[in-house]
Amino acid sequence: MKTVKDIQNLIREQGVSMIDFKMIDLDGRWRHITIPSANFNEDTMKYGIGFDGSNYGFAPVENSDMVFIPDMESAVLDPFAQTPTLTMMGNVCVIDTPQNRPFDQYPKNVALAAERYMRDEKIADKMIIGPEFEFHLLDRVAYDVQPQKVMYSVDTMQAEWNTGSDDERNHGYQVSHKGGYHIGIPQDITYDLRSAMCNTLDDFGVKVKYHHHEVGGPGQVEIEVELDEMSKMADNTMIVKYVIKNSAVKANKTATFMPKPIYNEAGNGMHVHMLLFKDGKPLFYDENGYSQLSKTAHYFMGGLLEHAASLCGITNPSTNSYKRLVPGFEAPVTIGYATANRSAVIRIPAYAKSPETKRFELRNPDATCNPYYAYAAILMAGIDGIKKKIDPSTRGWGPFDFNLFALPEEEQKKIQGLPKSLDEALDALEKDHDYLTAGGVFPEALLKVWIKKKRAESKKISQIPHPAEFKQYYDL
Repeated sequence: MKTVKDIQNLIREQGVSMIDFKMIDLDGRWRHITIPSANFNEDTMKYGIGFDGSNYGFAPVENSDMVFIPDMESAVLDPFAQTPTLTMMGNVCVIDTPQNRPFDQYPKNVALAAERYMRDEKIADKMIIGPEFEFHLLDRVAYDVQPQKVMYSVDTMQAEWNTGSDDERNHGYQVSHKGGYHIGIPQDITYDLRSAMCNTLDDFGVKVKYHHHEVGGPGQVEIEVELDEMSKMADNTMIVKYVIKNSAVKANKTATFMPKPIYNEAGNGMHVHMLLFKDGKPLFYDENGYSQLSKTAHYFMGGLLEHAASLCGITNPSTNSYKRLVPGFEAPVTIGYATANRSAVIRIPAYAKSPETKRFELRNPDATCNPYYAYAAILMAGIDGIKKKIDPSTRGWGPFDFNLFALPEEEQKKIQGLPKSLDEALDALEKDHDYLTAGGVFPEALLKVWIKKKRAESKKISQIPHPAEFKQYYDL
């Protein structure tokens, strides 16, 4: 447990001149405020750092003056700051008397509230999760949205479209369309960069399981981290995105977690593996259950599938999300579960066999989500399934241990699918969110401002002429 004196000693030992405090806005972006290191003392931890929270996108409160309370355990030297800088995450409180109170809309507080609710309801002591971070590493990106011009352009020398390039960097080792899965060097041109990213993540305390090239030929890669407790993993998710983006810029590249940045190539998901523990024992294992999963695990899956459509409003909150959730690109499109079937929204990995690792993954989320809200919503849906004993098998959600796309068309129509647009997901969230507000975990005001904001984004983007529309309709 770090103390103020520990931090002050670290400042002296490392010659730190600035301390940077990182906070999260509604969308899940980091914002920050920096103080001279000499100003860090006991009062910093007692009274916090004051700021105006009204610009962070949350629902209005009676007092927008807030304070950031640093988490000294999160202190780490920031490798991307030129000035020696110690960075910390933390939490946010609303200024009040006789004492400040946690801001219930703040993402970290929502995640902590979900964990408390899980324990209060005697469901479990811990939810352990592990996301898979898929992203693209590119050499160049350009985009513009003007009344007279709408365009975007991305490029990476490893893309198949560069086989005929006269660029001096072209050595002829491009990756074919959809041919990138576990591709080796020299085709895998970002291998060393990803290794450097993993070493930096270790400095931040984020343990990496592995990294590799993904299916998408034009620079799609993945870093998967080791499992950890839910709220801690939400912190780690912010760190992962920070390290990846800044490491890319440092290497004169650019990184994006957009679900579908490149047409007709595989998109970027953030599959979330999960399991519960109570009294030190795993709750998801049963030697005799389907795929060795317990009744509790099946009920948890039942809750996720029951609320799959509304969950998408939080786990897939961008218009671009639904360009990924289409058939043919190993993305989930079906509300159902199966062992090793990538077209179902819940997949049970066959390789996780021991009681302590037996789990399943939710495959629809992507990294445009606010991780604190997304992980908390997943937990709340699962708790609802456990409390209501929602059996996914008796509800017709599987197991789908066969190729869903090989079914006759009439049979395919009987199977429920995920929302096909952000508006459809928000419609579902508007109608189905009682499981989120249970125990006061998600404030109703937060959900209202979230839905309103995301609807405005969707409306704005839907009104912008698309380059493909010119190709399709200009000459009519």
